[in-house]
Amino acid sequence: MPTIDDPTLVFEQERVRLVRLAYRMLGSLGEAEDVVQDAWLRWRQVDHTGVASAGAFLSRTVTRLCLDVMKSARARRETYFGTWLPEPVAMDPEEAFGDDLTLTLMLALERLSPLERAAFLLHDVFAVPLAEIATTLRREPPAVRQLAARARKHVQSERLRFPIEKDEGARIAKAFFEASTTGDVAALRTMLADAVVVHSDGGGKVHAFPRPIVGIDKVTRMFEGVVRKAWIQHARKLQDLWIDGLPGYFSLEPGGTFQTVALDIRDGLIVGIYFTRNPDKLQRMAMLFGGAAGAPTPHGISPAGDGEFPAADG
Repeated sequence: MPTIDDPTLVFEQERVRLVRLAYRMLGSLGEAEDVVQDAWLRWRQVDHTGVASAGAFLSRTVTRLCLDVMKSARARRETYFGTWLPEPVAMDPEEAFGDDLTLTLMLALERLSPLERAAFLLHDVFAVPLAEIATTLRREPPAVRQLAARARKHVQSERLRFPIEKDEGARIAKAFFEASTTGDVAALRTMLADAVVVHSDGGGKVHAFPRPIVGIDKVTRMFEGVVRKAWIQHARKLQDLWIDGLPGYFSLEPGGTFQTVALDIRDGLIVGIYFTRNPDKLQRMAMLFGGAAGAPTPHGISPAGDGEFPAADG
């Protein structure tokens, strides 16, 4: 077991947990890794004889760095073109980062203040003691308790009480891909909840719907428009995936546009469809899964104009 006399090994033991924390705070794996690297540089300069708990010290450091990053990130998102979705992260459905934070819950966390988000994640997800959170956030314990409780109330509707089983999620994701790529809109309709919502993130770099499409009728008409344009039938699935706790897949669309699709499934029906198409958020996926299937490299992703989404009626 490494001791504080071996700070490099101590840090490496904590690295995965720190990246998980930073990613949940920021919604970007690249930014999370940058924050953890910054924490490592600070850790190297610390007098380790004065550190009672390496884990607590590093969690505190990463959280504070994330709060600093979030100030500029929020400003960027105010000018972000269209819908913003977190960078998709592929994970084992058995592990799902060791917590129940799905893509839908991460989006709900975006509505919280940075301090509420930090308090909720540290207390409810990472089980950090209240006194340690208070030290991290430089707040009194009663104030931190209120922050966490307020955050919990805001996001409770998005925290799945009964997560979908692995096999059921994979089955529905497969059926969704097959129906959408064969133009079987009638089959698609049987999979959708009445209040289904489609979200798509192109970041202004590839075509995507700038606003969510809400309701089974509008979503069905959207897919009918896709079928009329006859481009979705040429999509090629590169990898079945679980994306931030939701079943889905990574595909190559016409014109060389990469895309992840994540499905929020409740009571056997799809209530949310999340298309991530922004090439800046898919470079990691492309390197992991694109090259093996003969897809273009991340630098070969087509500019906006290829693989165009049709407008949704209504």
